[in-house]
Amino acid sequence: MHLQTTGSQILEKLFGVTVSHLEAVMDIALNGRHDHAYCDIFLQCGSSESLGFDEGILKSTSKTLVKGAGVRVIMGDRVGYSFTDNVNVTSLKKAAKIARAIIVYNSGNTTVCADTPADRKAPHNLYGISVSPVSVPRRDKLSLLMQADIEARKFDARIKNVSVSLGTQDETVIIATSFGDLIVDRRPLVRFNVSCLAEDGTRRETGSSGGGGRHEFGVLKDNDTYLDHARIAARDAISLLTATPAPAGEMTVVLGSGWPGVLIHEAVGHGLEGDFNRKGISAFSGMIGQKVASELCTVIDDGTMAGRRGSLNVDDEGTPTRRNVLIEKGVLKGYMQDRLNATLMNVALTGNGRREDYRCAPMPRMTNTFLDNGDSTPEEIIASVKRGLYATTFGGGQVDITSGSFTFSATGAFLIEDGKITRQVKGATLIGNGPKALHKVTMVGNDMDLDRGIGSCGKNGQSIPAGVGQPTIRIEDVVVGGSN
Repeated sequence: MHLQTTGSQILEKLFGVTVSHLEAVMDIALNGRHDHAYCDIFLQCGSSESLGFDEGILKSTSKTLVKGAGVRVIMGDRVGYSFTDNVNVTSLKKAAKIARAIIVYNSGNTTVCADTPADRKAPHNLYGISVSPVSVPRRDKLSLLMQADIEARKFDARIKNVSVSLGTQDETVIIATSFGDLIVDRRPLVRFNVSCLAEDGTRRETGSSGGGGRHEFGVLKDNDTYLDHARIAARDAISLLTATPAPAGEMTVVLGSGWPGVLIHEAVGHGLEGDFNRKGISAFSGMIGQKVASELCTVIDDGTMAGRRGSLNVDDEGTPTRRNVLIEKGVLKGYMQDRLNATLMNVALTGNGRREDYRCAPMPRMTNTFLDNGDSTPEEIIASVKRGLYATTFGGGQVDITSGSFTFSATGAFLIEDGKITRQVKGATLIGNGPKALHKVTMVGNDMDLDRGIGSCGKNGQSIPAGVGQPTIRIEDVVVGGSN
């Protein structure tokens, strides 16, 4: 096994190890079983900075450096993984020995991870940057936070407090595999958020807005994006001051475009991840080729969308990301896969092997997951509803992967009466079942939009950036838990 030399200079500069060192580490990890096992090494190096502006002053600031590596060995359905915080030849070889020791070579499934054609594709170039978002002077970042604070406060005298936060990140990952790959990916990330507290007598409400993605810091200033977030947060906080309690019962629900796609992400997306389906514990297990949704529903996971928070040039196993159609016109087409589960299920890689950092082994995860466009206009959908609920934003929620049952809090919700959006309500909770809800989608809008770059996805204790989206959709017979 010989690694490519492209990227070797970056490897030596960042980590002080050479291609030949990594080859030696893999030889130890595989213990001479190159034809019966697979090995990869994930190296990560970079920094991040966060600033918190609250009550008109800079309340918190932190800068974090990250540098480490993980060694993984796969043989059949067995995985050995070990990591080190101190990247040098000695520590990498020790990690390789530990990963190898976890594997029991002489028992069980001996299927080896295949070197599929998808691996040979060239990586994308989705987020090229000239200036690291971390290296932007702190005074420039603080100025942006202060301007957002001022913009939110001047929206209405009832805005009593504003909290603004900014996170920037710039990391480089290098992935070496026993198939000879040596892949380098530099990954920027920016996230901005504004939260406002409004008071009117004894009533207090909050509103928030944020965004970001894999781009330069300056993108936040394009078209005054950061000021837009301040105005939206203030507007939402003020509007909730006059919101009435939400009704309860079964009703038609219209979900707005963009962020409400988090319901698709949680209630459907996780159920389409390869590991849950290989183990047969997903509501979608064994249903490839079957109708699992209304024919109006096409669900896509796309990691190739330039600059998006959930996008990657390559996943954390070195596989170029793809646009994967998961459900097409209601029919289940496939699952999201990492290398381990794709091999065991004898299917192609999809570019969805992701991990939080070098301390974690990868698993199948979403990138940017969304419901695709339909033919109706948002106005037609609203006008079609005699009485129902219109939800524009969601807060917390819970999902059972096995059953698909979900509970979501709608933080932005309005009544629809006689085809018109009327008063805002609060305390609405949507209760249902993801697979069943997909069958009850009766109208899909033509206004598909993604969230503005705030999504994070949790699974097995690992948190990663992700994107969600959808057009305006109409769902029948949703149980709404209200306040009255």
